Amino acid sequence: MEDEEAAAVLRTVGRQIKMWREAAGLKQAELGAAIGYGEEMVSSVERARRVPKSDFLDKADEVLGAGGKLSAMKEDVQKARYPKKVRDLARLEEEAVELGAYDNHQINGLLQTPEYAQALYAMRRPAFTEDEIERHVAARMARKAVFDRAPRALITFVQEETTLRRPIGGRMVLRQQLEHLLEVGKLRHVSIQVMPTDREDHAGMAGPFGVLKLQEGKTLGHFEAHLHNRVISDPRDAQVLDMRYGMIRAQALSPRESLAFIEKVLGEET
Repeated sequence: MEDEEAAAVLRTVGRQIKMWREAAGLKQAELGAAIGYGEEMVSSVERARRVPKSDFLDKADEVLGAGGKLSAMKEDVQKARYPKKVRDLARLEEEAVELGAYDNHQINGLLQTPEYAQALYAMRRPAFTEDEIERHVAARMARKAVFDRAPRALITFVQEETTLRRPIGGRMVLRQQLEHLLEVGKLRHVSIQVMPTDREDHAGMAGPFGVLKLQEGKTLGHFEAHLHNRVISDPRDAQVLDMRYGMIRAQALSPRESLAFIEKVLGEET
């Protein structure tokens, strides 16, 4: 595991499964056969080397007579599957009363469909394993809980026009992604704007970034580039990003114009 917090969760789960298994008088191979997994998988889970899926925990709970104690760990285990940087960002998003993001290479992660995210992670180099791709996609989709929480946060996006046209994952995936943007853009607490390529004045030429405003009034910046993922907490730097984002929104198409623009691009793809 890439961080101690996740490793601690998996060690705890592994010890619990081992204790219940031994109390039931079962060997690892016998438990594996009973729940539909191999001995190696059971051994790896008990040693905190593999992350058990929800199905594993539910079946182990039933076979070992744990009375729901193993199944109750599913939420913590699921979070442990996500990379630490994703968990940290998700925590900030949960606290934010306002979130804003400008993107110029791809559709923002909070707006991505599973298929679009899958295609992005599949093209990474050095290549991810299938398990790593699954973890990253699941983590990205889990962050979408920010759209549904109460009280509602104000969530705004500015997408560069080119992100609407780049066929990540192929034309069908792109069409589904554009349809999803139109759906999300109609939510009352969400605003999606498009920055046309023909704009002469553009405050976002330094690259993509995000701005988060927390309940206590603090403003944070965020950006991810290649191997680096940073939260900007210095008040002066965060203020610069906040001002820059406001200028980008002013230069982009209005939300109403942007949805019409997305519909136009979608029509060109069909």
